[in-house]
Amino acid sequence: MNILNMLVDPSFLIAMFAAISAAAAVFTFGSQFFDRSELKGRIKRVAVEREQMRAQEMQRLRGRGQKSSDIASLRGVQSGTMVKRTVESLSLRKAFLDDKTTLKLAQAGYRSSSNLTTYLFMRFASPIVLFIGSFIYLGFIIMPDRPMYLILLYALTIGLAGSYLPAILLKNKIIKRKQSIKKAWPDTLDLMLLCVESGMSIEHAIQRVAREIGEQSPELAEELTLTKAELSFLEIRAKAYENLAGRTDLDSVRSVATALIQADKYGTSVGQALRVMAEEGREERMMAAEKKAAALPPKMTVPLIVFFLPVLFIVIISPAIIKVMENGGIGF
Repeated sequence: MNILNMLVDPSFLIAMFAAISAAAAVFTFGSQFFDRSELKGRIKRVAVEREQMRAQEMQRLRGRGQKSSDIASLRGVQSGTMVKRTVESLSLRKAFLDDKTTLKLAQAGYRSSSNLTTYLFMRFASPIVLFIGSFIYLGFIIMPDRPMYLILLYALTIGLAGSYLPAILLKNKIIKRKQSIKKAWPDTLDLMLLCVESGMSIEHAIQRVAREIGEQSPELAEELTLTKAELSFLEIRAKAYENLAGRTDLDSVRSVATALIQADKYGTSVGQALRVMAEEGREERMMAAEKKAAALPPKMTVPLIVFFLPVLFIVIISPAIIKVMENGGIGF
């Protein structure tokens, strides 16, 4: 009972939430020091995928079957045995997997089969775990005197809401990744234009720009490195540009991919296409900055009325009020 009383004590809850907030703040400010290790991990995963494509292409050209042990070694570490067994035994792929799931995982940076297995398992396990956890917490700690059907209703509601949790987290990851790629894409076009005009091929330009842009956007460096690998191993070069546009899901990247496909198909100048796209990227970034600047005055209206004007009125009127009070008030 002492533990239960401590868990429902307001002072303990306040201290616990304060500790969680402090830990979140420390993690937020400290995560910037781990960008280099994250970049190395991303490049390592891209290297594994490059080896996969190389093995598949060699298998296609030679026309011989490859040993399953070799393929498994190239695919990396699979998800846990229990997770994989659960997904296969319950046929979760048929229940939760659709045509867009793999594409969304790729847009979030998860392209291996283990990531797909983990995501399907989370879609299945998150509502069950939240239902059981909320039922125990509500029934024995928060509302021990309430009717059982009411506790079950609350727990069922939380469990149903938890079924959307993996999709929400995945969507949040996609949005953050797209913002990082969109922010660094104009600079990437300028660097690619410089490399192409200096005499590099488009493959070497993409490889060089991926190394240079990695400090600004590891996500974009990962996508460019994977595109360079696909250009080397895929039979149809246009497929590599289409895959880049699909993984990023950005209009600016899709337009550049279309221009590169047309330049490769009709033999036009790649440098000219990149120059036009780079100019459009700079103009788009300038228009976005002007749009933010134009939206600033309406956003400042509410803070100005709530915080600045009352203080300004107090400063202006206070001397007159003090003078009137010293003279004994206003006489009628």
